[in-house]
Amino acid sequence: MNGKIGLAAAMVGGAGYWAFSHLRRRSWIDVRGKVVLITGGSRGLGLATAREFGSRGSIVAICARDEAELNRAHGDLSRRGVQAHTFVCDVTDRNQVSAMVGEILNRLGQIDILVNNAGIIEVAPLSDITIEDFERAMGVMFWGVLHATLSVLPSMRQRGRGSIVNVTSIGGKVSIPHLLPYCCAKFAAVALSEGLRSEVAAWGIRVTTIVPGLMRTGSHLNARFKGKERDEYAWFAMGAATPLVSIASGRAARSILRATIRGQGEKILSVPADVFARLHGLAPGLNGELLKIANYLLPHGEGHSKATRPGHQMEAELESRIWKTITKLGQKAAESLNEIPPDRPEVLTA
Repeated sequence: MNGKIGLAAAMVGGAGYWAFSHLRRRSWIDVRGKVVLITGGSRGLGLATAREFGSRGSIVAICARDEAELNRAHGDLSRRGVQAHTFVCDVTDRNQVSAMVGEILNRLGQIDILVNNAGIIEVAPLSDITIEDFERAMGVMFWGVLHATLSVLPSMRQRGRGSIVNVTSIGGKVSIPHLLPYCCAKFAAVALSEGLRSEVAAWGIRVTTIVPGLMRTGSHLNARFKGKERDEYAWFAMGAATPLVSIASGRAARSILRATIRGQGEKILSVPADVFARLHGLAPGLNGELLKIANYLLPHGEGHSKATRPGHQMEAELESRIWKTITKLGQKAAESLNEIPPDRPEVLTA
């Protein structure tokens, strides 16, 4: 008798799981022919994501502040058979964002998916950070997300469908030493993204929060550093180039595409980031103690200037074979993803 009850329970459970999976799959979207706007799409993760959506037949619109970067990215996408459009836009400027969205709607008819990816990275101890650093980080990674979101929402709401994908960071879950302005902006972006998901669902709009850990995108070359700049650059670049610690850009982009198709609420990219976020949720006190140790190991002492230096300047100064070997994967990612300034060929992998 007990065996029959157990079998029946297993059958009911299996049927329920099948029904749940079937219903969930029915809610997946097809991105072929869809218009995807990616902010910060001229290099790094944004360019990798544009390639991924484009490979699935999406019409890709990318924006960035640098027209030359956009032209190189457009050439890259075109060679891959991607239908791409570029727009020069500073996402911190609400009027520029509104004008860009209006132009895309006029030219392409609609925006089906918005990927808020634009970001900046500045690495420095608190002693070398200024209020302007916080303002700059919030301008790009919070206000920029909000400007783009509010600009696309009316047309999405009118059509009763759309997807908004917000690329945040593990730094938006756990505040990392020497990345305080960045983390503050990313925390705000996570809050906005999570709140939006619940509010706009009634309009048929889906919101996905992407939470990457360290990624091999080559972004360390365009991050900016203060304090003991070269030492700060060294630890950041090594972390962004080390397998197991960081995730490959292509894999990250594919995860973003899948999360968008499935309408996931949140997707954490990389096992270390997932573990770190879970540990912080379960034992924030322990995590705090670990971060104190990490901060102790990081470079300290005020730098000679409050001005920042881009990573590619330090990279050009680090000529040792050992350094080139350690950061080889990060450099290859930089070459592939338009992260190396054309006037700095000396930072290419030896």
